[in-house]
Amino acid sequence: MSGIGNFHEFCVHTPDILASLHFYKMLGFEEIGIADVWPHKYAVVSDGALHIGLHEREFNSPALGFVQPDLAKHARSMSDHGFNFSYMQLDEDAFNELHLDDPDGHAIIMLEARTHYATDEDRNDSVCGHWFEVTLPVRDAMHSARFWAPVAPLVLDMREEPTMHMRFDAGGVALGLSESIALSGPSLCFRCTDKDALAATCERYGFVPQNFPGFEGAFQALTAPEGTCLYLFNEDFLGEGIEVEESDDLSEFHINPDLAVKIET
Repeated sequence: MSGIGNFHEFCVHTPDILASLHFYKMLGFEEIGIADVWPHKYAVVSDGALHIGLHEREFNSPALGFVQPDLAKHARSMSDHGFNFSYMQLDEDAFNELHLDDPDGHAIIMLEARTHYATDEDRNDSVCGHWFEVTLPVRDAMHSARFWAPVAPLVLDMREEPTMHMRFDAGGVALGLSESIALSGPSLCFRCTDKDALAATCERYGFVPQNFPGFEGAFQALTAPEGTCLYLFNEDFLGEGIEVEESDDLSEFHINPDLAVKIET
């Protein structure tokens, strides 16, 4: 079965696009060009690696957006493998998209083409630092992983204690599945190396970060006007891999060969 496509954007519904734009641009994200595709108000901000799509329309938000050119073909293949779509637009005269939810209700949107213009991927001007993962809260990481395995089979990293956390390559994005009860919704994780610049930005624009929010040792969290949570870390919280119990069957997943010394099945 073919993959889910290339990661396109972290899609969010915002009732006030201007407020969301102001928030991200003051943090150092850049507003980038968009295609004339959607009938609703739409804007995209980027730090060169992460693209956040701000949508006025109502949908199950936030959502992970992917681009897969031959949607009709992939819809048939995914349906044959047990995937159920909550919305399908497959028409020669329309911009085609598919919507589905994972076992924990997190939304996935597949599009036939890009809706914004690519930027220089080497840039990273956000004071949040290096974006390293989009994280989804899940009840059972292994159960959720089996949903993702057919379309994103490569496990990049994983940890069992103190809470189960699995990281997949989902179309070029590091997708984390976390059992942490501190995580309330899909979130963005950054490794921040310039706390002084971050603090100065928050003070200048009146942003009020939450100190030590309780998720994986983050030192701060910022909440965007539309509700997106940005967690800020000193370093990647997975760090050194922790061996997985022999009872955990990972035979259906493709393990990153670089993790051979970290993960034992």
